[in-house]
Amino acid sequence: MSTLADGREAYAQRRWPDAVGQYTAADHDAELPASDLEQLATSVILTGRGSEGVDILARAHLKYLADGDYPAAARSAAWTGMNLILLGEPARSAGWLARAHRIVDDLPEPCPFEGLLYIPAGLGALYQGDGAAAAEAFTRAADLGRARGDADAAALGTLGLGQAKIMLDQFDDGLALLDEAMVAVTVGEISPIPAGIIYCAVIETCHLAFDLQRAHEWTRALDRWCDGQQNLVAFSGQCQMHRAQLYRLHGAWTEAIDAAKTALDLAFRGDRMATYGGFYEQGEIHRLRGDFDAAEASYLRAEETGFPPQPGLALLRLAQGKPDQAQSLLRHAMDGVGPDYRRPMLAARVEIELAAGDALAARAAMEELASLCVSIDMPMVHALADQSQAAVLFHEGDPKAALVPLRRAWSGWLSLDAPFEAARCRALLARLCAALGDEESARLEREAARAVFSELGAAPELSGLEVPAAPDARTAPPPTTRDAAHHAADAGPLTARETEVVRLVSAGLSNRNIAAELFISEKTVARHLSNIFTKLGLTSRAAVTAYAYQHGLA
Repeated sequence: MSTLADGREAYAQRRWPDAVGQYTAADHDAELPASDLEQLATSVILTGRGSEGVDILARAHLKYLADGDYPAAARSAAWTGMNLILLGEPARSAGWLARAHRIVDDLPEPCPFEGLLYIPAGLGALYQGDGAAAAEAFTRAADLGRARGDADAAALGTLGLGQAKIMLDQFDDGLALLDEAMVAVTVGEISPIPAGIIYCAVIETCHLAFDLQRAHEWTRALDRWCDGQQNLVAFSGQCQMHRAQLYRLHGAWTEAIDAAKTALDLAFRGDRMATYGGFYEQGEIHRLRGDFDAAEASYLRAEETGFPPQPGLALLRLAQGKPDQAQSLLRHAMDGVGPDYRRPMLAARVEIELAAGDALAARAAMEELASLCVSIDMPMVHALADQSQAAVLFHEGDPKAALVPLRRAWSGWLSLDAPFEAARCRALLARLCAALGDEESARLEREAARAVFSELGAAPELSGLEVPAAPDARTAPPPTTRDAAHHAADAGPLTARETEVVRLVSAGLSNRNIAAELFISEKTVARHLSNIFTKLGLTSRAAVTAYAYQHGLA
């Protein structure tokens, strides 16, 4: 009995390998009770052995049936089916879900776990792009879960309803529902597997909705959740995949490639859902650094998972000097996909259509992206839309008109701490200045972009910084970058990111820990600190901490 008690204790403490060992030893002595078999299955799945865990869960189901506990048998059948969905076995999944439905239908009383049965239907509708049908199924799941006390079904239904509303362009309502689902996770109401599903789905949806603030917040929370569990494999790879996305955006490319490699290691150990993202993020960094062969290999490995590696592969073709191939790839990828997957490809579509010479298609994509700013009022959407508008206007021969949206884009990327995109704006600004006859401003902008590209190792962008010939332009020269920087700083002495650094310094974090918390490099943390010292006239971390307490930032 002590072995069984030890297994239960290890499970409660989230020591998954210990739980597997103790429960397995106890199971050798005498068959485990159904509830312990279910916990053994969960522990096995969380250590990355999904197929083995599903088999044990099936044993738990049969034991529940033998014991006459039909509601628990229905629940275990439903979870067997949903785990098989995650394992990519739809036929077996359908069989188990049908069994769960039959058991529920045969019960004389309402089943406490009936809400779970609506989750797969909602997922199927989401995958088919039918937001209305998904919303209906997930609403039913959430309502039944709340009415019958099944916190897992209530939270998963709330999550799915949020995703469906975002698909239907109801962004504020959808994001609020995601937060509600996450509250249930963070207060400990949810079982381990649905908790991991909710974490990863929320973060993925935040990226699709361009909500970087939420993506940062929930990725940090997922990181802590994963670290709090012994040898957790399931969901840990996806956590590293999301970390890689954020590191890439913030210019911490070495950290991004390391996170992507870790994601793939965990994917091969059992977190299959991290496979695509791990390879795709590797491909992105290789492409940005100019290692095109490695990028192609990574994108093709990502494609083997069944998802098109876009817009990365199309942008690779563009960087290789093949705009027609890039155009064909991206157009094919965007045909017939839902709006949630179409939106992240629009900015690349503008860039590629311009390079391929289809100005009308570029303008159409730019206008579609600009229209998103009404429904998705997120800084990243505005920055992408402004940058795309500037590129289109310049291509159409109106460099003066392009200046205003380009400056807004540059300021937006700076506020998001996205150095690569900010530098791309400065490179384009150099071209605009040259077209308008302001060669000195063009030189300054070009050199500023060159410095960032050099530090990042962005070889393709560096090679594209040749001095363009200045056309005959009789338009007045634009305001200088110094003027734009002045406007960007109007909001106060510190930027939003610098304020975050001050808060973390005051909490006693080292530069390394601050970098991990904000998904930036240590070098970037040091740069932020230098700016903070200069702006505030301070010379030490202790003085920064005092400032934080004086101004309510600690």
